[in-house]
Amino acid sequence: MQDRIEKSIEIAAPVSRVWSAISDYRQFGEWFQVRLDQPFAAGGRTTGQMTVPGYEHLKWEGTVVSIEPERRIAFSWVTHAIDPDKDYTGEPETLCEFILEPSGEGTRLTIIESGFSKLPPDIREEAFLRNEGGWSEQIENVKKYAEG
Repeated sequence: MQDRIEKSIEIAAPVSRVWSAISDYRQFGEWFQVRLDQPFAAGGRTTGQMTVPGYEHLKWEGTVVSIEPERRIAFSWVTHAIDPDKDYTGEPETLCEFILEPSGEGTRLTIIESGFSKLPPDIREEAFLRNEGGWSEQIENVKKYAEG
C-alpha cells in the first residue's frame, strides 16, 4: 500500500493565474466543487459543503497548514470523512499539497496527498483508491479552470 498520491500537469497559464485558482477560496470552490465558508489562512480551519452532484450531503473541513505565495499551499483533512452523521474529531488526517513551478510559458502544477499509512487499516486502501481517482479528475478540473 502506497502512502502518497502524486499528480502533475502542465497548465497553459501563468503561475499567478494558477495560484489564484488554488489559493482563492471562491475560485478553488468553483473547480473543486465545494462551497467554502471562509478564505484560506495559514493555521486556520476551513469549512464548507461539497457541491459535486450526488455528494452534496458531505461537509468539507480542513486546516490550512502552509501558504507560500505563488509556490505552495497545503492543507490537512480527514480524507475518509464520508459519513455525514459521524464525528471525525481526532481522526488521522492526510496532507494535500499544491506545488507550482514556472514551466515554459505556463505552469507545472503538482498535487501530492500523503499520510495514508496513518489511516486505520480497514479504510486505508479504499481511501487511497478513492482519492487516486479523485485527484486525477481534480487536476484536470483546475487545468481547465485556469486555462479558461
